[in-house]
Amino acid sequence: MEQRTWPVQRDGAHFSALPLVNISGSKDDDDDDDPNRRQQRRRSRHHHHHQQQQPPPQVLRTRNSHCAKLPTIHSASSHRIRFSSRWFSSFSSTQSMAEGHDFSQLPFDVLTKIAASFTLPNLRSASLVCRSWRDALRPLRESMLFLRWGKRFKHGHAGVRPNLQKALDSFLKGAARGSTLAMVDAGLLYWEMGHKDKGIALYQRAAALGDPAAQCNLGISYLQAEPADPKEAVKWLYEASVAGHIRAQYQLALCLHQGRGVECNLLEAAKWYLRAAEGGYVRAMYNTSLCYSFGEGLARNHRQARKWMKRAADRGHSKAQLEHGLGLFSEGEMLKALVYLELAIRAGETSAEHVKNVVLQQLSASSRDRAMSLADNWRALPSR
Repeated sequence: MEQRTWPVQRDGAHFSALPLVNISGSKDDDDDDDPNRRQQRRRSRHHHHHQQQQPPPQVLRTRNSHCAKLPTIHSASSHRIRFSSRWFSSFSSTQSMAEGHDFSQLPFDVLTKIAASFTLPNLRSASLVCRSWRDALRPLRESMLFLRWGKRFKHGHAGVRPNLQKALDSFLKGAARGSTLAMVDAGLLYWEMGHKDKGIALYQRAAALGDPAAQCNLGISYLQAEPADPKEAVKWLYEASVAGHIRAQYQLALCLHQGRGVECNLLEAAKWYLRAAEGGYVRAMYNTSLCYSFGEGLARNHRQARKWMKRAADRGHSKAQLEHGLGLFSEGEMLKALVYLELAIRAGETSAEHVKNVVLQQLSASSRDRAMSLADNWRALPSR
């Protein structure tokens, strides 16, 4: 697949309190030598304690009607208070009702819209809040099962033979239960099968529910549609970029760089290139290096340019491997230069052949063998 690079005119945890200890620092009654003072102090303490335990009747009624009953502490020195997530959720619900915020009464349609893009662990956690949430989120939990089977049929995982039609059926069943994750996968399959209008319709549903992947795919779809709609594309790419979707950030930077669907803005383009590069997107790393090299949107900085070019090269970007190899050659690092030039050639960058031959003439036979061995055993670093 051709690389797009520089543009020319994308539970249940338990909470424990610390053991209760005597931190008052006061003397014990039995340590006082004067019996009269000791007896007087006990009476005063008993009277004060009795007043604290007997609040006004209206306060008692308020407490009894609103407060959850806490567990009894049997020993101050050897016991800890432990809360399970279920008890903690119940207690939090009681507190929220006392404050007039009973989230268990949230309308089901609002709840399902909020949770439409949740993954299975998040759905399970939300289902533990209360019974009404558990019942309302059941369709979304079911959609996770269809999503899992859809991926198995699509990629042939877990002993299942690849079957795109069964994969699509599974994704559509998950989408019908409200999962934006299933909508995105179904939309992608429709797009690959040539049914682009159906794919866009599913992306639109998921994007409206706030799914960043759907927003990104919808924006790219508008760029590739016939006729294209660059303004609408930029709108959705921006939404996904703000949400942290790195491919959308790279695509938005390309639009800003090319002036496609939006006025050309090199400063903004470089900002989004850099953000996507920091998120691990290899093409953005390459373009960020070029921004630093040419001073477009970023101040010229040879050190930063070299850093991002090497990062892109180490993650398999063929043009970055060529550029980094040429940079090493100019610095006299012949053995390293030969490794990156060889990798670039193997990736299809035939323009590296001439420089490679020059380097070979300057290296000993053992150094050439060492460089070829490094190239043979090279593995790309993970990228996104």
